Amino acid sequence: MAAPTVVIKKYPNRRLYDTSARRYVNLDDLAAMIRQGREIQVVDARTGEDLTRVVLTQIITEDAKGQPTGLPIDLLRQLIITSDRVGQEFIMSYLKSAVETYQKVQESVESRLSDVRSAALTPLHLVKDFLTGSPPPAAATAEAERDELRRRVAELEARIAKPKPKRKRK
Repeated sequence: MAAPTVVIKKYPNRRLYDTSARRYVNLDDLAAMIRQGREIQVVDARTGEDLTRVVLTQIITEDAKGQPTGLPIDLLRQLIITSDRVGQEFIMSYLKSAVETYQKVQESVESRLSDVRSAALTPLHLVKDFLTGSPPPAAATAEAERDELRRRVAELEARIAKPKPKRKRK
């Protein structure tokens, strides 16, 4: 079940009030909520008018102030130029598609990094499991590798346990 939308009231003095947490918040707090996956809706405290779009734009603007990165100037100019509805809808759908693609690429990279980490740690886990006697991993190859290690250890233990023949001294 999705978390309910957090309603933020914006007062004439520019203060923002989180109605669910019953506390005043700032733009950084709202950005953190959004990054955590929370849905927010900002409404004018007096009129009830939806100000979400304006406040989200303000968050993006504030984030871009201290950084040389952000939205490219050419894109910002194009957003201003495309004041007609069709142009805005096209740019918005393009931006949405670009952001979704970026998120998919990020998820793919994170997944592959996770695979690399687990592959790098597999030999260590095999030795640890072998030494502790943990149940074998589900993969048949890992089980075969562990059986091979056990067989080799048993051979070495057998060699050590055999008494060495005494050498004749000359």
